[in-house]
Amino acid sequence: MLGGKLFADAGGDVIQIEPPGGSASRIPPYYKNIQDPEKSLFWFVYNTNKRGITLNLQKPEGRELLKKLAAKADIILESSVAGYMDSIKLGYSDICKIKPDIIYASISPFGQTGPKSHFLASDLTSVASSGFLNACGDPDRAPVWIGFPQSGQYAGAEAAIGAMTAYWHRLNTGEGQFVDVSMQESNMSANMNTLQMWDVNKVEFNRVGAVSYVAATNVKQPIYFKCQDGFVMILALGGNPPYVPSSTKLVQWMEEEGMAPDWLKNLNWEVDYNAAVLKQELADKVGKAIEAFTLTKTKTQLYNEGAFERQILIAGVSNTKDITEDIQLKSRNFWTTITHPELGADVPYCGPFAPFSESPIEFKRRAPLIGEHNQEIYIGELGLTKADLTTLKDKGVI
Repeated sequence: MLGGKLFADAGGDVIQIEPPGGSASRIPPYYKNIQDPEKSLFWFVYNTNKRGITLNLQKPEGRELLKKLAAKADIILESSVAGYMDSIKLGYSDICKIKPDIIYASISPFGQTGPKSHFLASDLTSVASSGFLNACGDPDRAPVWIGFPQSGQYAGAEAAIGAMTAYWHRLNTGEGQFVDVSMQESNMSANMNTLQMWDVNKVEFNRVGAVSYVAATNVKQPIYFKCQDGFVMILALGGNPPYVPSSTKLVQWMEEEGMAPDWLKNLNWEVDYNAAVLKQELADKVGKAIEAFTLTKTKTQLYNEGAFERQILIAGVSNTKDITEDIQLKSRNFWTTITHPELGADVPYCGPFAPFSESPIEFKRRAPLIGEHNQEIYIGELGLTKADLTTLKDKGVI
């Protein structure tokens, strides 16, 4: 759904097709925890600026309607199981007969070809198949799945980029083409640096948790520390600027408050804490001393007094409440509201994916209700009658 949203936000007329009764993507959480597919916040977020219709592609009449829609379209984005659209005669080769210059982008777990192309996959198994999951979490436990679905986001963004690249090619040559997006391959984009570690240093990367990992020595330097109301990241590192001056100022601050042991005050950050010679025992000892200090303060105190007043490399780890109150996001008008008449409320949303000086993105409509634009599209644009729609609805086509 993200791929279509990017097009819709950029000004494209995107029609979201879902089966009669609603998409399986109308999932929790729900608006005010009311369990209703029309109140899915997940659906709200990824379908703004789109129109929506219902259509059953398992019915012959439904397939014919999709062909009529395809004849008017520039781009098709679909995320069925590999081979499904071909099996119902709606694949790229079929649509080309109707619209030769169509751009047809397919998202599937493992792509349209290869021995795993017909395998099913969830978000979790898709991330796991890419190797990225192996890098997530602490080393003394099983890998940790990123809580919010990621595979569809990576793949959706790559499908949008791929489709736009193909569209540019069409503008220059008149040719349409097929864009084959694999969720497994898309997820690997988050994994590339770990592959380079082996190619360059012959070091196999394993998850290391909330630390800065030195591949050459396998030393793990703590950089995330508990505080009174959450966590902060402090780049308490050594070796060279800007880390040495920042770490030195941190120790000075700790000393002012009587929380710097003598061994830490005498530590030479440039020599003793240089990554090339640093030992794990010293890294752990420094980390415990710093966390004893951060536990006496809040994120705001550490950020304001440390980062601003003392020029220490400190940043708070923001939670949802923090980002909704963030002064930087507010100053850039990142947050917006969209009116939902059926809810009688203005619902807050993240703003556009990027600000454009000459053609700013606008949220012109909230996500569509189930079948909201059936009449507008089937009657107004495809030429069907109200009687036709009644018949199609009775047959379970729309």
